[in-house]
Amino acid sequence: MGRQKGDGARSKARPSSSSLAASLLPSSSAAAAVGFGGYVGSSRLDSTLPTEVSNPLLDIDSEVAQHLKRLARKDPTTKLKALASLSSLLKQKSGKEIVPIIPQWAFEYKKLLLDYNREVRRATHETMTNLVTAVGRDLAPHLKSLMGPWWFSQFDPSSEVSQAAKHSLQAAFPAQEKRLDALILCTNEVFMYLEENLKLTPQTLSDKAVALDELQEMHQQVISSSLLALATLLDVLVFVQIERPGFENISAEPKHASKAKATAISFAEKLFSAHKYFLEFLKSQSPAVRSATYTVLRSFIKNIPQAFGEGNMKAIAIAVLGAFQEKDPACHSSMWDAILLFSKRFPVSWTTLNVQKSVFNRFWSFIRNGCFGSQQISYPALVLFIDTIPSKAFSGDKFFLEFFHNLWAGRKPVHSLNADQMAFFRSFKECFFWGLHNASRFCDSVDSISNFRITLINDILVKLLWQEYLSSVSSKDQDSDQPLHGKATEMQNIKYSISYLQELGKCIVEILSGIYSLEEDLLSFFCMAFQEACERLLQKKVTIEQPTLNIEPIIKFLFLVDLHAKQKGESWPLLHLVGPMLAKCFSLVRSLDSADGVRLLSTSVSIFGARKVLQVIFSSNNAPSCGPPCDKDSEMMLENFLQVYKEIFVPWCLRGHDCTTNARLDLLLALLDDECFSEQWHAIITYAIDLVNLKIGSGSMDSNHLAVLAMLFEKARNEIRIRRVGDSSFHPLGSLPDHWHHELLETTAVSVASSVPPFGTSDAQFLCSVLGGATEGNLDSFVSRKSMALIFKEVLRNIVSFIMDSSFSSVKQAGALFDPEENCLGLDGKNPANVVDMARFALEIVEGSFSCLRALDEESGLVSSISAAVFIIDWEYRMTVARVDTLDDESRRMIKARMGICESAHGYLSKISNLWKSFCKDVRQGIRTILICTIRSSIFREDKLDNNKFASLSCMMVIDVLERLCQDQYEEQNLLDHLLSKGDTWPWWITPDLNSMEGLAKSDNERSYDTAHGYYKFISLIDKLIYELGFHKVIACDGLDTLPLSIKASKNTEVTSRAWVAAEILCSWKWPEGSVATSFFPQLVSFAESRNYSYSGSILDSIFSILFDGALIHGENCSQGSLHAWPTLGGDMEDIQEPFLRALVSFLFTLLKENIWGPEKAMVLFQLLVDKLFLGEAVNSNCLRILPSILCVIVPTLCQRSIRSIECTNKDGKPDPLYENQIQDTVKSWIQRILQFPPLVTWQTGEDMEEWFHLVFSCYPLRPVGGAEIMKLDRNIDHEERALLLNLFQKQRHESGRSIDANQLPVVQMLLSKLLIISLGYCWREFDEEDWEFLFSHLRGWIESAVLMMEEVAENVNDAVTEHSSSDNFDLIHKKLEESVLISDHSLINISKNSLISFSFLYGLLELQPTEDTDNLNSLRTERWDPIKNQILESILRLFFSTGIAEAIAGSCSFEAASIISASRFYHRSFWESVASSVLKSPAHTRDEAVKSIKLWGLSKGPICALYAILFSSRPIPSLQLAAYAVLSTEPVSKLAVFGEGIAPCSDVDSNAQESMHLDLSAEENVHLTKELSYIIEKLPYDVLDMDLVAEQRVHLFLAWALLLSHLSSLPSLSSPRERLVQYIQNSANPMILDCLFQHLLSDLSVMHFQKKKDGELPSVLSEAATAARHTITTGSLLFSVEPLWPIEPLKMAAFAGAIYGLMLRLLPAYVWGWFSDLRDRSTSSMIESFTRTWCSPPLVANELSLIKTANFADENFSVSVSKSANEVVATYTKDETGMDLIIRLPASYPLRPVDVDCMRSLGISEVKQRKWLMSMMMFVRNQNGALAEAVRVWKRNFDKEFEGVEECPICYSVIHTVNHSLPRLACKTCKHKFHAACLYKWFSTSHKSSCPLCQSPF
Repeated sequence: MGRQKGDGARSKARPSSSSLAASLLPSSSAAAAVGFGGYVGSSRLDSTLPTEVSNPLLDIDSEVAQHLKRLARKDPTTKLKALASLSSLLKQKSGKEIVPIIPQWAFEYKKLLLDYNREVRRATHETMTNLVTAVGRDLAPHLKSLMGPWWFSQFDPSSEVSQAAKHSLQAAFPAQEKRLDALILCTNEVFMYLEENLKLTPQTLSDKAVALDELQEMHQQVISSSLLALATLLDVLVFVQIERPGFENISAEPKHASKAKATAISFAEKLFSAHKYFLEFLKSQSPAVRSATYTVLRSFIKNIPQAFGEGNMKAIAIAVLGAFQEKDPACHSSMWDAILLFSKRFPVSWTTLNVQKSVFNRFWSFIRNGCFGSQQISYPALVLFIDTIPSKAFSGDKFFLEFFHNLWAGRKPVHSLNADQMAFFRSFKECFFWGLHNASRFCDSVDSISNFRITLINDILVKLLWQEYLSSVSSKDQDSDQPLHGKATEMQNIKYSISYLQELGKCIVEILSGIYSLEEDLLSFFCMAFQEACERLLQKKVTIEQPTLNIEPIIKFLFLVDLHAKQKGESWPLLHLVGPMLAKCFSLVRSLDSADGVRLLSTSVSIFGARKVLQVIFSSNNAPSCGPPCDKDSEMMLENFLQVYKEIFVPWCLRGHDCTTNARLDLLLALLDDECFSEQWHAIITYAIDLVNLKIGSGSMDSNHLAVLAMLFEKARNEIRIRRVGDSSFHPLGSLPDHWHHELLETTAVSVASSVPPFGTSDAQFLCSVLGGATEGNLDSFVSRKSMALIFKEVLRNIVSFIMDSSFSSVKQAGALFDPEENCLGLDGKNPANVVDMARFALEIVEGSFSCLRALDEESGLVSSISAAVFIIDWEYRMTVARVDTLDDESRRMIKARMGICESAHGYLSKISNLWKSFCKDVRQGIRTILICTIRSSIFREDKLDNNKFASLSCMMVIDVLERLCQDQYEEQNLLDHLLSKGDTWPWWITPDLNSMEGLAKSDNERSYDTAHGYYKFISLIDKLIYELGFHKVIACDGLDTLPLSIKASKNTEVTSRAWVAAEILCSWKWPEGSVATSFFPQLVSFAESRNYSYSGSILDSIFSILFDGALIHGENCSQGSLHAWPTLGGDMEDIQEPFLRALVSFLFTLLKENIWGPEKAMVLFQLLVDKLFLGEAVNSNCLRILPSILCVIVPTLCQRSIRSIECTNKDGKPDPLYENQIQDTVKSWIQRILQFPPLVTWQTGEDMEEWFHLVFSCYPLRPVGGAEIMKLDRNIDHEERALLLNLFQKQRHESGRSIDANQLPVVQMLLSKLLIISLGYCWREFDEEDWEFLFSHLRGWIESAVLMMEEVAENVNDAVTEHSSSDNFDLIHKKLEESVLISDHSLINISKNSLISFSFLYGLLELQPTEDTDNLNSLRTERWDPIKNQILESILRLFFSTGIAEAIAGSCSFEAASIISASRFYHRSFWESVASSVLKSPAHTRDEAVKSIKLWGLSKGPICALYAILFSSRPIPSLQLAAYAVLSTEPVSKLAVFGEGIAPCSDVDSNAQESMHLDLSAEENVHLTKELSYIIEKLPYDVLDMDLVAEQRVHLFLAWALLLSHLSSLPSLSSPRERLVQYIQNSANPMILDCLFQHLLSDLSVMHFQKKKDGELPSVLSEAATAARHTITTGSLLFSVEPLWPIEPLKMAAFAGAIYGLMLRLLPAYVWGWFSDLRDRSTSSMIESFTRTWCSPPLVANELSLIKTANFADENFSVSVSKSANEVVATYTKDETGMDLIIRLPASYPLRPVDVDCMRSLGISEVKQRKWLMSMMMFVRNQNGALAEAVRVWKRNFDKEFEGVEECPICYSVIHTVNHSLPRLACKTCKHKFHAACLYKWFSTSHKSSCPLCQSPF
């Protein structure tokens, strides 16, 4: 295409041509009559047209020209962009503007069509579409230059490109006729273009540097497209009327068609000759080129046959007829077109070549290889090809045998598509029929034709197809004496696909049908082979393993034959194929009793009919003596048929149970005929029952024949389903179960059910098969419903006998729930030894006939009893499994037999769990009733199981019953009603009112305490049910608005809640593994929060009413406890002993605390309670006793409402008149009533004034805020009430002076202590001097009394331990300790607690809280408060130390002894929490005085041991632990806490003194930590590593390190105590503490590491730890993380661990670096470094740099500069004429990575010394456990000493030791060199000698 064409082709351009072309194009408003543009081919010529006709030099738009120029680029991307831009411009411009660019476009267009990139070619045609659309008819002058490449592009190998090309051509010529006219007009140019393309080579294809493989691929595309274009062009021009793509339905021959046809023929003949018949293209490597060549040859054969002559015929024949060597499937379609057309058009060509060699050998190879993959194309063409072969080319039957064998060998039976298989067998069948029908074409005589057909049938049909079909089974089932023919033996072991065998069988059947149609006698040859195959298979020895495997192909074949015969209406299969075979083989089948033969016979009967088959079998000598021989073509007479059936088939098929029974029973049922069905079934049942009853005399039936009967009934049931299919209105015989009923059968079934052990192996199977119902939908029963009921009654009898024999009393009692009279059970007379066998027999029947049992609706009592009995056995199984671990071997052996039955029942119930709801309502109700009674009985009777385990078991059982047997919510509630109904042992506290579902409180004499064990188990069950089912279902009856209609009609009531059950649970308070606080209240709150108030309010109100009424009834039993300003659920509630009152108070507290009930509801309750206080004029004493406890809960809520009202609405400060006035009026009336009583000090036992005092106290709530340091007043009272309260207080003060010594009753002191709290809280502003004195004296006296009591306890503990210290009788010591800590009178503790509350309020008032009355309090602060505060705080500290010393002393004896002391504090926990709160307030001097006084006490343990005993207590109270830590970690105690109570190291030592201090070889020996700390610090981490993250020992370890680090932080830098303590940590402290710390973080760090989370997505654990670490690094304190530590939680421990790690990084960087360097797990070290780098290092580095920057080195020779942005420190040291600049770079993960030290500049210093000084700085920095500034300071001092002349240590080459900062002091007596003590110690230890390192003389 690149070369220039001749001028002659374009020199005669005529205007008429352009006019004609223009007429073919669509009209355009801007048409221009210009020339063809001067282009021929791809070369531009000068225009020869006159100027008046052509104007080729029109200006082209510059933008368009630029894009056209870019089309010549090599880069495909540039071309695509240029084409896209050009298309956009063409759409924007008018046709007149576009016309001038057409010549240039035509030139580029031809080149672009040959581009390698398909996208470029597609975009080219899209641009062409836009161009022709725009220019319209103006394209005419250029049409001839474009039509060649345009036509060529229609056949591009890419479908997208060819479609784009066709679209562009259609855009130019929308009409088909126009497109054809344009092609005819340009015929000459198109042929020239195609000829030019066919001459191209890869080298001449492109003028650009293109890869050779691309050129070859481009050349192949050009050749294939050109050949296809040429072939299509010939088809269009030579036969214009033939339908071709794009030129369909041409109605008339176009103009100039004849001329174009002549031109086409001329060019075609020229091309055919020039390219040597295109045969060279058949040798191409490209399948596309070869396929196109076959296409063009076909076109030449069809359109230009004259081109084929004698000169080229042989060469073309060899190429075309021998084309079967083509292996590419893509070429086969065009190849077959060429072969078939050539063979048909030129039959003479077969004579010009060696047919066998050139054609047939290749053909055999082609079909033998499965047509090389083109099965669906090639197989249909085979019969056409055979039909075109001339007769002379055939070699008779040899050709066909060879053809079929090669064709058969080419099949692919295993790995082939279904479509390929269908094409193969269709072609095989067509070719086979062609051979049979056209035998006369190559056979001379009739005999030869017949012989040929017989040969085809025997050799092909029988030996190939039939033997292949038979070989579809495994080769071991083939007869070794009859080898398969040919290649069939090679295929024996191949596993064929089902579809292949199906198509093979259909092919054989269709061939047989065709043979029968052609000539009936020919069929006999196959029939003989079929009979022989069947006979051979039947004569084989029957094996047990695979008795029916080898007959399968025959049976499947019979079904295929039957299907074909029914479709075609043919009768030959029975008469010619199956009938003779059965007649010949029947006697063999009977004699051998072959299962294969029986199945074959059954199949034949099912296909052809029983009477027809028997007619065929017995038509000759096989007929019995029942009449004359029958005609073979008719059905057997009915009388004869019945006789044969009864006499031959019934005895034969029922003769016994063996491997052929299944097949014989199938035959027996297949022979049933509709006309005599009843007689046949009667014969079967009669004969079978007779066989069964042969052994009836021996006491049991024949199990062998029972098994046969069971199999028969199962098959008969399937027969019923088969017969039932069809019209439901018509019921033929055998289609209904009633048709199969038989009286003898029913009698036998009932007899088997009522039999006694031993049972036969098939008895249960027989009954199940008779009853049916083993599976869903299998409900056909062979007995009547009456017999069915009798059978199931016997089943129930056996199961109940088993239940009555149970070892569980509750299960045995459940047997009484089955009514013997109603169910006709008669449970007596059974042998207990046979109970297990009877139960097993019964369960097998139930399991095998469950659906049948379910269908017995009219026997609801029987069905529910049987079902419930099975559930009860399952319940026994569950209880047995729960207690099996506690049984001994003998007990397990005894229950083993029963466990088998129970386990079977359990498994069966699990399997059918979803079927119970399908039972009718009455049945389910009956089951539920029995089961609930059984469960309740078990709870109260069974005591062999653990309480919690049994409650869980019962809960699970109830839920199972509820889920399986309740269809709706009503039935669920009915079940729960039954479960919770009143009984002898339930409920205890409440008598339920069934009309209202509420209840009344029981009196004490109504409760039976003998059943307490079962009662609490029942409460535990209800608790678990509430947890599993929800409060809304168990208590609130949620979802049931109304009863069902049937219930409404009988009883007009609404379903209400079970409030009385909730009240019963609340009164129970605690039960095994649960309590009201932990279990019930969370469910109650969740329910109330999830429901609206109108719904839940009624339930809660009902609960309140029940509890309040009960509390009123039992109010006389209530005793007053101490005042609780705001009780907390748990410990405080335990003080209330009366169950109803405790339940009521806790109930109210929970609802008010959770805001379920608000102030409005509280006000309603307050009014209700006040109204109940008086009964007319008389006081309700019971109400008076319970009211204080209730008001303690209600009043704070009312106060909150009042406070909010004041804050929000009442700006003047007046109380809310709606609420507060009512409360105040009530309280004032009560105070006035108390004022009428005499003073407390005159109170005598028996008066009721105590209750009134408590009632008033309950109206003044105090609330601790800010960590119990400030008491907040919750009520706002007016002046009048305050005055009344003050009068009450002063009344006691006025009288106390005279009578207090005479009346020391605890109750008086208790009331007075409470009155002091209330008066102080509300009236302190009105106190005068005497009031304060009265208050202080009582507070001091009460607290001092408590101190004396606790010190006495400590002394008693000390005496008990010291007196028995040498004794090993720990039990005696423990008993003594228990007696020592026992406080018989708790009133003093409670009084002291109230005193502490008053003191806390005073402390907050005078010390912490700013007040408006500052002036009034100043004198109180200075004159009275300070000394009294110190005295009280010192007394409180003595209390604190006393309990600690007692535990420390006891701990020295044993761990159990210490636990006794710590446990005793829990009896008065709130008291000790108040003590701890006050300890935290104590100042340092008070603590110091307390410590000194404790030391003077003289007990065996001191104050520090006391603090550690509390901190590490075995049963700790968190507030006490925090107080102990606070005292231990602060001065003046912290020094003693670390170093003990001996002589602590001095901390105020200056640097000069330190330098002169003598240091031993091992400096750490001078450090002695307390034994409590030393053990934990040194040893405990090993154990803690394996403990839980919140283990007590882990907490102790962290606290110990916190104390140690806190003290270290308090020591001055570079002080001797600090250096020694650091040295101790470095050498003795276990670094595994750091492993323990990161145990809390590694799991989350690992998650972060793998998930790559961002900083903002930190898990909570990491976030808390990182925050704590940063805070500690910044502040240097740990107290902030210790204060919130309790209660211990994983998150708090993680934060504590992070805080400790942060402080260690700040104080002990070298210690942490040493630990990190020893880590060997790279993953762990990477995560730790990542955590440190991200969260710890930045604040740590910033802190270090700030310390260095602010450090005062005080030396003109030394300066330091800091660069915070670069994390660098530059230290400059100058001395005389020498100097040195060192730069210290801190790494991003400091201190885990070493600090980098480098020398920037040195002056006057030798290289050796420079390197030594650089190394010394690195060592100082690396070994520094403290601030980096100190390391720099020590390094500077090291320089100073060297310049002062102090000799360096010869071992470490440093003047100052890099670790302990000591000077070289130890001198060698010989060489006089001085060494560091630590260096010399290390030298001696490692060298194992004590000689001088330099002179080696003894040191």
